[in-house]
Amino acid sequence: MNIYDKANEFAKELKDCPEVVNLREASKNIQNNDTNKKMLDDFRKLQIEAYSQQMQTGKVSDEITEKLKNLGPVISANPSVSNYIQAEQRFSVIWNDVLKILNDAIGVDFSFGMDK
Repeated sequence: MNIYDKANEFAKELKDCPEVVNLREASKNIQNNDTNKKMLDDFRKLQIEAYSQQMQTGKVSDEITEKLKNLGPVISANPSVSNYIQAEQRFSVIWNDVLKILNDAIGVDFSFGMDK
């Protein structure tokens, strides 16, 4: 069996993995509701802004921290958005593990020039 056959086999397994099925269903619930989409978009924008500040200055501003803190209960009160974020986090763990396995198999350090 060649590497492409193995990749296709893996893709089939991944597609039916419970974490992927849950993420796909949660995503549909977000995409079908404009309010949910906006809430998730706003959350993502704040996350990106916080990450950018952290990378540039070494800390997140009090303003962004406060916005994230205030948005948390709003997201928790929305089952669709909360479920999506949880499903995404569970999938992310699996995906990162898979990437680590593949990177370890390659045996090359791809982080040249990056701070570790």
